[in-house]
Amino acid sequence: MDILIVGQGGREHALAWKIRQSKHANKIYVIPGNDGMRDVAQTIDIAMGDYPSIISFAIDNKIDLTIIGSEKPLCDGLVDMMEEKGLKVFGPTKKAAEIEGSKAFAKSMMEKYNIPTAFYHKVKTFEEAKQVLIHSKYPIVIKADGLAAGKGVVIAKDFHEAFESSVLFLETNPCVVIEEYLEGIEFSLIAFANGETLYPFEIAQDYKRAFDNHQGPNTGGMGSYSPVPSISKEAIDEAIEKVMKPMLYGLEKEKRLFKGFLYGGLMLTKDGVKVIEFNARLGDPEAEVLLPRLKDDILEVIESILEHKPKTLLFDQRACVGVVMASKGYPLHYEKGFPIEIGQEHSTIFHMGTKYIDNKYVTFGGRVLIAVSLGKDHDEARQKAYQTIDNISCDNLFYRKDIGLIK
Repeated sequence: MDILIVGQGGREHALAWKIRQSKHANKIYVIPGNDGMRDVAQTIDIAMGDYPSIISFAIDNKIDLTIIGSEKPLCDGLVDMMEEKGLKVFGPTKKAAEIEGSKAFAKSMMEKYNIPTAFYHKVKTFEEAKQVLIHSKYPIVIKADGLAAGKGVVIAKDFHEAFESSVLFLETNPCVVIEEYLEGIEFSLIAFANGETLYPFEIAQDYKRAFDNHQGPNTGGMGSYSPVPSISKEAIDEAIEKVMKPMLYGLEKEKRLFKGFLYGGLMLTKDGVKVIEFNARLGDPEAEVLLPRLKDDILEVIESILEHKPKTLLFDQRACVGVVMASKGYPLHYEKGFPIEIGQEHSTIFHMGTKYIDNKYVTFGGRVLIAVSLGKDHDEARQKAYQTIDNISCDNLFYRKDIGLIK
């Protein structure tokens, strides 16, 4: 099979790496990709938002299957455009992807189909926000309605911070979701899905804050690990039965059949599992620690789910830890073009934002690299990941030192 992946980060590198291991894979292309993926795929210099050119490429190169990794093309309806041309795509349509594209829509679906989540208000004006926030309990969570690359959420400690965040988000979003602050243990549950058929991955946990001990601003993710020992099998089963299945049922009932990777960002609270958010694609950096643990041939898994065949996925029982190296200043302002020297590798390195110039890699994004290791336990896996990071030299990268540290 000739495969096309749409996206450019570590998630897409991990997907290409996993697909390369399939006995069914022939040519693998990534649009636009990044230069660090060249060991497993051919990158194509087409802008990710140039949908007509992506479709023409898929037709001209007789692509057998397209997997869309990134959220914006999904929310823009690239799947619909490709399927109209008779192309086979693994990813949700624009209407189904709205569960990620609109926080307000996702909340309305959870309310309608009795999916446990935080109590919330949807506000469209500064005055509405003010009235809700005056009578709220703190801390409180402020969410931009639209896509924000993992950075459209503020946990506000007081009225001033909450109102300021609401004003900022309302400048670029049709509405803002204000919801109660949940306490508990966060985890990510992702599944291959097609209608009401789903094959769940084992769970992962990611680190959203920029700095150690969950300090600093929210990011797209500074690292991840899997499995998550603090979450019981009973809690995972509860999440599948009370969250994932009802959402897939609801989307199908609303004529928004979901096909692709369904991501549940969840929290185990004292009252059970509750939803923080839904995404319409693989998580990043969760994909980078889940795909190495998946023992099945990923192309066979996708073919099976598309045909609604029952299947239980097999996973490596070793732990997997991934540590992100990011440009200094990320997620705010950062510079590009700093040379990277990669020494001895004790783990797999997926490139998130690099470019190959004058025979060397340079930084070319906010998140730049992720070192991913398997180990007999979390300690061994994280030790190998950090050994690799110790052998990477760059003047403008930082990373958290507490990824995969199980207390």
